[in-house]
Amino acid sequence: MLAWPAPLLPTLPGPGPVLRLFDTARGEVVATTPDRVARMYVCGITPYDATHLGHAATYLAFDLVNRVWRDAGHGVHYVQNVTDVDDPLLERAERDGEDWVVLAMRETALFREDMTALRVLPPDDYVGAVATIPRIVVHVETLLDEGLAYVLDDGTGDVYHDVAQAPGFGEESGYDEATMLALSAERGGDPDRPGKRNRLDPLLWRGHREGEPSWPGPRGTAGRPGWHIECAAIALDTIGMGFDVQGGGSDLVFPHHEYSAVHAEALTAAATGEKLPFARAYVHAAMIGLDGEKMSKSRGNLVFVSKLRGGGVDPMAIRLALLSGHYRTDRAWTADLLTTAESRLATWRRAVVRDTGAPAAPVLAGLRERLADDLDSPGAIAVVDAWAAATLRGTGDGTGTGDGDTEDGAPAVVADAVDALLGIDLFGAALQDG
Repeated sequence: MLAWPAPLLPTLPGPGPVLRLFDTARGEVVATTPDRVARMYVCGITPYDATHLGHAATYLAFDLVNRVWRDAGHGVHYVQNVTDVDDPLLERAERDGEDWVVLAMRETALFREDMTALRVLPPDDYVGAVATIPRIVVHVETLLDEGLAYVLDDGTGDVYHDVAQAPGFGEESGYDEATMLALSAERGGDPDRPGKRNRLDPLLWRGHREGEPSWPGPRGTAGRPGWHIECAAIALDTIGMGFDVQGGGSDLVFPHHEYSAVHAEALTAAATGEKLPFARAYVHAAMIGLDGEKMSKSRGNLVFVSKLRGGGVDPMAIRLALLSGHYRTDRAWTADLLTTAESRLATWRRAVVRDTGAPAAPVLAGLRERLADDLDSPGAIAVVDAWAAATLRGTGDGTGTGDGDTEDGAPAVVADAVDALLGIDLFGAALQDG
């Protein structure tokens, strides 16, 4: 599956510092320790609707991870999936009388357009679940052969993973059983289904139901894959075990990321005899709300990136508005937030078109320091605010130098730093300095 075109990434002088991120599994901020090539898997969309601002905020957070790693001198192998067959997609297609394949293709194309407009670095592997089904079938058969999965004895052909045989189950989320049961019921699980060995056993393969798409499955049973095994299979077949960051929204902590890890770790243990960690760190972006509620499709309170763009909003203002809050803080989208971002963007653009400005080195150092500290984008934005104000006053005050000096060429250097690290293009629609 094709991703989207990559924006140009300016090269900055010297390497940036080590990136530290909050790991959900350990409950603390930890240093990332990539090899020469950092590896990251971020869970993608289920394409039954357009990209809303909650999606955008998540992918912007992990775009910062990508950019900070690259600035520190690492290559990055970035993988993202598309859940292009799943219950919500099929339900939406049936509701609207539309072919589910056409719906998925259209919304995936719109997502690509939104990511391009927001200048998100594309994944190296952009993989659909449908294309992965043959490999998923092999993985499910392995779990069945090892006695780690079972076929439900009700004639449906549904296959479940036996979590009682999954050492470490619950380590990623840290939730107790009652919390996991509640979240499973809320987020697509079936804890009350009769015949399961354990209420928390996750679905690996759904036997064919009339009216649903199906593919040849494990042990000859037609059907389609469960949600969590898709990401486990894609990650195993692209970047392998022990990758640096598993990313997604905070609503994926459980069940999705917990089960994806359990599936992959069981498969690896079956092949090697050793329990290896699925990911080194589990990193989650918070929710975006509107009118005091989480923004979600089920609530119908979505603000779409494409609608904002269609209304003439600069995508860089959208990006700046979303980055003005910390990625781990639940926050609200408001008209004032966008207005502030538009004003800030205009100010920055007035500053960077000057030939001379406040010194650039403290700005680059400040941006690097703030973003390396668990993606402190509000702190990074404050660094640029201070520089722009000082530059427009014609003094270096406010940059951390304290001496009022100015510097030829500094605005261009700052613009490159803002572009490379925050992903904001300050020259694409730069205003004339007035």
